[in-house]
Amino acid sequence: MARETRPLELLSVGDGIFLTVGMIIGALIFKAPSMVAGATSGPWSFLLAWLLGGAISLCGALVYAELASRHPHTGGEYVFLTEGMGRGVAFLFAWSRMTVIQTGAIAAVAFVFGDYATEIFSFGRHSSAIWAAAAVAVLTALNFSGTLQSKMLQKVMETVLISGLVIFSLAAIVIGGSPKPASGGASGSFGFAMIFVLLAYGGWNEAAYLAGEVRDARRNMTRILVWGVIGVTALYLLVNLGYLAVLGHGGIRESKAVAADVMRLIAGEKGAVVLALIVCISVLTTMNAAIFTGARTSWALGRDFRALRFLGNWREQGSTPANALLLQGAITLLLVAAGAATPDGFNAMVAYTSPVFWTFMYLVATSLFVMRERAKEKAGFLTPLYPHIPFVFCMACLYMLYSSIDYVRNPDYGPKFGWAVGAGLVVMAAGIPLYFASRKA
Repeated sequence: MARETRPLELLSVGDGIFLTVGMIIGALIFKAPSMVAGATSGPWSFLLAWLLGGAISLCGALVYAELASRHPHTGGEYVFLTEGMGRGVAFLFAWSRMTVIQTGAIAAVAFVFGDYATEIFSFGRHSSAIWAAAAVAVLTALNFSGTLQSKMLQKVMETVLISGLVIFSLAAIVIGGSPKPASGGASGSFGFAMIFVLLAYGGWNEAAYLAGEVRDARRNMTRILVWGVIGVTALYLLVNLGYLAVLGHGGIRESKAVAADVMRLIAGEKGAVVLALIVCISVLTTMNAAIFTGARTSWALGRDFRALRFLGNWREQGSTPANALLLQGAITLLLVAAGAATPDGFNAMVAYTSPVFWTFMYLVATSLFVMRERAKEKAGFLTPLYPHIPFVFCMACLYMLYSSIDYVRNPDYGPKFGWAVGAGLVVMAAGIPLYFASRKA
């Protein structure tokens, strides 16, 4: 079996909140508002969508807080599914996370980084893919070197990012512009708007993977999850108020790059370069946090199944899951290469990962009901308003699962990326025979 070297409790509450915020804040706050404005009727419903997205994410965070207090171990959702749904479902999740969910998400965000980094310096035709691959390789190497090193970089990048977003938003609110009022009816529906809002809030669940490395995890994981989501909700509302102050609801709806348009109006063309730097920092924080947590599932998988025991090696120098990090990086680079061969690598990776992600998010949420029935003693934290909050979160997961599969019928994206939806599901299903083979071993 794997060596008995285990994760060290090196992370404080502040470290955990920083990592959680970095997992949530990403490029979608610079892309999603236009689509949300197009599906809402005015500024109040526009802001309501972002507030509701924070509320749903908070419901999920409360569910995860109880799960983490019951099982405060490195491995997060893998551990929750093992306890709630059995080893077979947990294995399938860990396999899917390693080959589809986490690696696909890292690749998708890497493409966004590549697009904006190309605005600063271009390598030519494949510049975006080159930047994306370079970011994956460098951040994987950094996480391989040690937990403390990656934690310090995360703090520095997020401090710059949050400061930049706050200054940008306050400047937009103070300077203002010529806001265009809402005109005409919504082109979609409020439910359509929530698809993009919840995508922008995605990533808070990653904090569960920190439980084995957080000091006094049974008490502190609740603080990390709840305050991380609340902090991002406040920041998202501030940023969108800045968009509204300069462009108005109608202007946001018409904009193809809302943050860039706002920056040009308040700071000129040179502001576009500053914005590109802010977006690059935002994306790098998301990637670093995702790489940090992603390998923890594969490490837990290697601890439980002898056939995959090479993944269960915890590198004592630096306190990192070394082999799991290297394999995760290799798979992500393969997905970057695959995405580079499509018209839009980001959309290809979103289509590839979304159905699989929401399938397991729903199963994790239902695991709480199973654990409550089986538990003989109370957890360190109990989800308030049980069972209503977990039920609301389960319904949100099912709706997102339906929406991600319905992606194939979208006239703009389905013909180009519908194959990726099927590819993700096929790769997930490939884990079923692998589980039975691993169980025999």
